[in-house]
Amino acid sequence: MNSEIPKAEEMDGSFEDEDDSPAVTIGEYLDEVEERELAADLVLGGDDGKECTYSKGYMKRQAIFSCLTCTPDGNAGVCTACSLSCHDGHQIVELWTKRNFRCDCGNSKFGDFYCKIFAGKDAENVENLYNHNFKGLYCTCGRPYPDPDAVEQGEMIQCCLCEDWFHEEHLGLELSDEFPRDDEGEPLYEDFICKACSEVCFFLKLYPGVVRASGKQPDATVEVSKGKGVLEAMPPMSDAFSHSSPKIDDAKATISDGKELLQGENCDNSKVLSQCTSSTNIRCLLGVNIVSASPVLDGKPIFLSKNWRDALCKCSNCLEFYNQKRIAFLLDKEDSIVEYEKMAKQKREEKLQEAEGAEVNFFNNLGHVEKVEILNGIEEMKDGFRTFLESADSSKPITEADVHQFFEEIKKKRRRIQ
Repeated sequence: MNSEIPKAEEMDGSFEDEDDSPAVTIGEYLDEVEERELAADLVLGGDDGKECTYSKGYMKRQAIFSCLTCTPDGNAGVCTACSLSCHDGHQIVELWTKRNFRCDCGNSKFGDFYCKIFAGKDAENVENLYNHNFKGLYCTCGRPYPDPDAVEQGEMIQCCLCEDWFHEEHLGLELSDEFPRDDEGEPLYEDFICKACSEVCFFLKLYPGVVRASGKQPDATVEVSKGKGVLEAMPPMSDAFSHSSPKIDDAKATISDGKELLQGENCDNSKVLSQCTSSTNIRCLLGVNIVSASPVLDGKPIFLSKNWRDALCKCSNCLEFYNQKRIAFLLDKEDSIVEYEKMAKQKREEKLQEAEGAEVNFFNNLGHVEKVEILNGIEEMKDGFRTFLESADSSKPITEADVHQFFEEIKKKRRRIQ
């Protein structure tokens, strides 16, 4: 998968005693630790894992885990805090993130097992959705990840609708199709919709050049019912605006406070979706009533460009369709992984700044003698470490035993001084 929570055992053996182990510099090791911490924060969304998220209700997006020890049928999910406090030592499946999910830990699905953090929960969270990921299985092939039978663990791609993960070779692409990557192999798309979910989202292919990332995927064809003709190979959005479809200036909605909302803008999260298009004069950006349209499907997955959600039409017919298909979350930019990770990075920066401020305050509140002792200790550590590195055999890597010996000598020196 593209993103994983780093496991504790992955950090073991960073310093090896074997002579043939690869050598790393202190800087490289610290950089690796920083990368792992950042990767974990991006998955956890900045959650420190101290409080159960149940009281927050069905969260837009959060990290979720499945405990196969307690629920082997894979019909429950728990938050980060519960995975650490209530299910420590259990067989845990890391599911990355799920939308509109409330922590199940300790409810009726767990039998006599109760949540140690938040015991007073409903018997069941009726809005939670579960798939075979909760059993530790992924893709159309239904294999686990990591796959014990695979020679090489390839990357997996998550569908932004069903949130299942897929192997690249199982996406349903034909040989003539291009996977949208740059010359360095990095993806050119922001989101991906799998082959099965693309049937619901056929309308996305009516946004050529705006919604879909580059690749050899033919445009969809939509047949409109009730004798209204057939829309085929819709022209680029710029051409569509200048001819049959409304111009951007004409596509404005009036919400309850009188503020005009441009088609393609995200409505305020506090507003009900229907309020975003309260005016009956809103014209559809697509020029097609997708509620009554009969799509001609090509059976292919969809790759979506950056900021594709901003381009979606919000006329009354399109909103009705989104609600009917239960995909109105596509209009919410905060639903996206990009926004989730952006929020996680912001929380991480805030925590680092708070920690740095706490250290400064602690030092400033010390007396003069304590400050001098700390500063002398830091200088002593620096001098000792410099001597340690200079005396080390440059032809051999520094082992874990060498590091332990260094700190033992520092301790002995401190005891002699005292």
